[in-house]
Amino acid sequence: MSENRTGKKAERKRMLRNRQRRIVNRLRERVWAPQDRPMFRASNIHYELADKARGLSAGGIGAVHLVARRTGLINALDEKLHLLKVHLPYHESDHVLNIPYNLLSGGTCLEDLEGLRHNESYLDALGAQRIPDPTTEGDFCRRFSAEDVETLQDTINEVRLKVWRQQPAEFFKEAVIDVDGHVARTRGECKEGMALSYKGVWGYHPLIVSLANTQEPLYLMNRPGNRPSHEGAAEYIDRSIALARKAGFENLWIRGDTDFTQTKKLDGWDAEGVRFLFGIDAMPNLIEMAENLPEEWWKPLPHEPKYAVKTEPRAKPENVKERIVVENGYENIKLLGEEVAEFDYQPTACQKVYTVIVVRKHLSVEKGQEVLFPQIKYFFYITNDRKRSEPDLVDWAHQRCNQENLIEQLKNGVHAMRMPAHDLVSNWAYMVMASLAWTLKAWFALLLPEQGRWAAKHREQKRAVLRMEFRGFVNAFLRLPCQIVRTGRRIVYRLLSWNPWLEVFFRAVDALHRPLPAPSG
Repeated sequence: MSENRTGKKAERKRMLRNRQRRIVNRLRERVWAPQDRPMFRASNIHYELADKARGLSAGGIGAVHLVARRTGLINALDEKLHLLKVHLPYHESDHVLNIPYNLLSGGTCLEDLEGLRHNESYLDALGAQRIPDPTTEGDFCRRFSAEDVETLQDTINEVRLKVWRQQPAEFFKEAVIDVDGHVARTRGECKEGMALSYKGVWGYHPLIVSLANTQEPLYLMNRPGNRPSHEGAAEYIDRSIALARKAGFENLWIRGDTDFTQTKKLDGWDAEGVRFLFGIDAMPNLIEMAENLPEEWWKPLPHEPKYAVKTEPRAKPENVKERIVVENGYENIKLLGEEVAEFDYQPTACQKVYTVIVVRKHLSVEKGQEVLFPQIKYFFYITNDRKRSEPDLVDWAHQRCNQENLIEQLKNGVHAMRMPAHDLVSNWAYMVMASLAWTLKAWFALLLPEQGRWAAKHREQKRAVLRMEFRGFVNAFLRLPCQIVRTGRRIVYRLLSWNPWLEVFFRAVDALHRPLPAPSG
């Protein structure tokens, strides 16, 4: 059996090399003669219906289903989530996975399920007689209570622990938990629980708590649009800390902007050995303390280049916005320089003294080409870390912006914040189930093996897949045209095209055909 498997792998590598060679040869650099016809030359095009052969555009959906099966997600959902009295014919896992599978297959809303349920190849690829239609799926969302949504999230997180335990030891050195809120607009007028946000937008105000290391959403909470960003955050931060502790992370960090400075919780987190870095509002007393600092305490705030220039430095293009602002005489604020300092501070709700990092920005307010007046603004961060330098902590705070990228992916990549259901809790349930598409993407990356002779290369590939945008992941690993062949007890996905990520794809599939190894230690 092992010789047969080795032979198949060798044949697969040969086919991948041949396909790669053909496309590389086709796209090679060449000196073209003037062409008398456009490049798109197809004219004699005909369509026919295949008799027996069946094709599928989302050929990677089988690998995602392997992730759900190998991690135990399917069994866990059916064991922990009890929303259906009788399974006629669907189980809870069928309903839950139906939503992320739809999004991973290129859908953007519940209505796109209608196309998939009429796609015989898609049904055969998943071994399904049928899948829930959009109306049935919407009804399933309405079955959730708030407690059921929490059960769903806890179930996913229990499976998440199994995935984390497959990671190497360095993965557990530090966990960084980010927290933020986002206003999700709703277009309907009859959605219960929506409200008018501070932005003047009708909708909901989800809370997102994520692990910055892998950009996985750990907890989501739906709230009316008029609720403050910090509402409920402390509880979910505590639950995320407990989850990270259970996973075995050695050090824990919490980051958030000024809306999440939970001063009543700081002493408790500090006592637990959790480090934190929050923005803190520029209150009059803090501004006064910053203004009274000795001038020698202030240090220039360095800015490291975002990347190293590998070739020759290029001239910067013209700043078109700047030119238009000057030409039209708009008021313009320019940054002249930044300095950083620190001082001790004890918030009113705390019994302990913490460090406040203050950034002093020197600004110039201009109108057209005329300077109106200079201006100084202060930005404050509170932390219990006394080892890192002030510039490092400021840079660490700025890295929290990566969570904005995650929220953008959940909103416009996964489309998890469309809020298609009729009330707050059912939309919360949909949001959690839809975000599972992003989580399955992360698990696919995390379960990629990185041992052996090519460990360094595989580790870099794993990091690249983990950091991919959702659309890039779908294009690389899901939109794989294939033929679906059912033979005996096997469902064979016969891939019909090549792309540069197929080597990684097949390594993942090979790993997913093996049971998850028990974590070391």
